[in-house]
Amino acid sequence: MSPFDLLLTPTTHDLGQFEVRRVLPARARRMIGPFIFVDEFGPAQLDLGAGMDVRPHPHINLATVTWLFEGAIDHRDSIGSHATIRPGQVNLMTAGRGIVHSERSPGAERAAGPRLYGMQTWLALPDGREEIDPAFEAVTDLPIVEDSRSRATVIMGELWGERAPTTTHSHTIYAEIVLGPGGCLPIEDDADERAVMLVGGEASVDGHALELYQLAVLAPGREMTLASKDGGRIMLLGGEAFETKRHVWWNFVSSSRERIEQAKADWREQRFPLVPGDTEERIPLPEGPPKTVTYP
Repeated sequence: MSPFDLLLTPTTHDLGQFEVRRVLPARARRMIGPFIFVDEFGPAQLDLGAGMDVRPHPHINLATVTWLFEGAIDHRDSIGSHATIRPGQVNLMTAGRGIVHSERSPGAERAAGPRLYGMQTWLALPDGREEIDPAFEAVTDLPIVEDSRSRATVIMGELWGERAPTTTHSHTIYAEIVLGPGGCLPIEDDADERAVMLVGGEASVDGHALELYQLAVLAPGREMTLASKDGGRIMLLGGEAFETKRHVWWNFVSSSRERIEQAKADWREQRFPLVPGDTEERIPLPEGPPKTVTYP
């Protein structure tokens, strides 16, 4: 019996010096637990002096989670947060009723030729909490579960008896798993919905091979074993199933289409706040059918 309920192949966007692979939202599946948007980018080595520049843009009714395997990204937002994201640090930005942020390669990284390799995910906020105050946190004190052949970092939620201090707005699980040759780790039946993505090397679930960058939605109600013969890096994500539908338009997520229309008007009329230290540029509201997010 296959451990997979569904296999989702990402759409790849070639941005010249690096690729972004978007696997959620998909026509066949909108969400996995609270995860409504899943991007994997890199690995990539950019040219000297080049960098990533995601200009200021808005979000509502969601939380963004940035996790890097390599490289660094400067985050700034409209509530005054400024943090440099590096491997081992999770950045959680809760948009709530509205926030604006930018993501750029730091100057030192540009001078050396930036590395880019990581994950950007969005979590829909649950009913009754979509319009909470915006917030930001950068967390480095994350629990590690390891043995001689495997190492798992619990990024959000509770896994393998360890709980991350990262804020969760609904039941959420999120982890990076690095397996050495011959390594294995149990995948517990601890969430309504679970999925894994192989982001490097090779691995299998209950003997069924994972395809690189494909999101494998796991069958509910079963404990499974994640294993690797030669070594691999895998992301595990999921959480509680949402009963209320979420709508996505550009960088906006909400249970209300009317709320998204209001956010569109607010951004068009420049009623969102500015980002301190990054006020000279902004991504304009798309005129036609938008991509879910824009990478200049």
